[in-house]
Amino acid sequence: MKSPARVLLAGVAVAATVGALAGCSAGDDGSGSSGKTELRVATFPPGADEAAYTAFAAQEAQFEEENPDIDIIGVEYEWEGPTFAVQLAGGSLPDVFTVPFTDSKTLLENGQLMDVTDAMDELGYTDSFNPIILDAVKDADGRIFGFPRQAYAAALHYNRDLFEQAGLDPDDPPSTWDEVRAAAKQIHDATGKAGYSQMAINNTGGWQLTSQTVARGGRTQIDDMDGTSESTIDNPATKATLEFLHALRWEDDSFGSKFDLDWGTINQEFAAGNIGMYTSGSDIYTALVRDFGLDSSVYGMTVVPLEGADAGTLGGGDIAVMSPTIDDVTKAAGVTWIDWYYMQKLLDKDAAVLDAKTLNESGQAVGTPLLPVLSRELYEESLTWIEPYINVPRDQMKPFTDAIWDQTPVGEPKKATQDVYALLDLVVQAVLTDENADIDALLAQAQTDAQAKLDE
Repeated sequence: MKSPARVLLAGVAVAATVGALAGCSAGDDGSGSSGKTELRVATFPPGADEAAYTAFAAQEAQFEEENPDIDIIGVEYEWEGPTFAVQLAGGSLPDVFTVPFTDSKTLLENGQLMDVTDAMDELGYTDSFNPIILDAVKDADGRIFGFPRQAYAAALHYNRDLFEQAGLDPDDPPSTWDEVRAAAKQIHDATGKAGYSQMAINNTGGWQLTSQTVARGGRTQIDDMDGTSESTIDNPATKATLEFLHALRWEDDSFGSKFDLDWGTINQEFAAGNIGMYTSGSDIYTALVRDFGLDSSVYGMTVVPLEGADAGTLGGGDIAVMSPTIDDVTKAAGVTWIDWYYMQKLLDKDAAVLDAKTLNESGQAVGTPLLPVLSRELYEESLTWIEPYINVPRDQMKPFTDAIWDQTPVGEPKKATQDVYALLDLVVQAVLTDENADIDALLAQAQTDAQAKLDE
């Protein structure tokens, strides 16, 4: 990509255009008119700022100088579970893209991801990954279908400016759910803004309900370790989470007036200064600044409050993968790109410094808190490598970075994840839109419906 104009849209509506410009299918040798292997790679969601593409163009040039036989074509891309199969069938996906941990098992079992076992072994990475994380991309035979590139923990994000307007100390954010509720009301009463908000549609409501269930010591699904799973949605922790949301909405009037937010729209509302607090992954700062125009001076992050004997922080992440429809030449180019763009900076000092320097010089975030996909020791060492280029306000994230290592990470439910999240969306929406919603009945029905999904 020599300019943002060369970025191709990955949406279904432009599948024909993308296919015509850079299609590489199982029946194509992947070579463009230049004789180089054309490789379509995921870049950013639609709406990313000019600086993001400037940084990517610099990285593309660096890669192509080292690999002159590969022509990189950037493709705008944002993961959307409900439309993935249509995009794959229509050929509108990039050759290299990312998917969440939660969906990788289903996708690989459906034959929708490329097997990269041999490539990972040849690169020498197989034994370097955290085995729990690598398991997310393995099938029953131990074959590997992607490269884990990034992990995150659940976090509570907050607006420091709204905290100050409400008389709250932004350097001492809430550490219990009761304190979150009290702060939300104080923010709303002082500013008229939503003191706290939460995702509720497009499977994100179920995701965040699950996250807060885990934070209260509950689980929404149990793996029976024999290929079957049990739905445990109807539990005290999930009920407590819904009662918390009901109180914010109907008793305190601190939730605001938008009950149809998802990952993108809640980030947009937060970046616009309309939300005091919300929960999401700890890696969200980069997108908030790059894609939604957040003023970094107002940003704060802390750990999600934990309550209960088995409380933990829901973890997640994403995996660099390839389409199963590409040919061997394109696959080889894809592995080379994944190694260079995603993996080397996790393991190699020179690669990490080059990546951080390039991003910094283009005004992109460097140093956003993540969880290591390899080891904590290597992750912390890598921060010393790139320290001169770190430009995120890590002092405003200290409540998170100081406490996250004391929280127990818990993986997302493994089976029918998105189907169950979609069911839980409806439960969250019911509580937020119906003051008289019967939480016990909603949970009982959701558990029954989820079990049916698990038994399919």
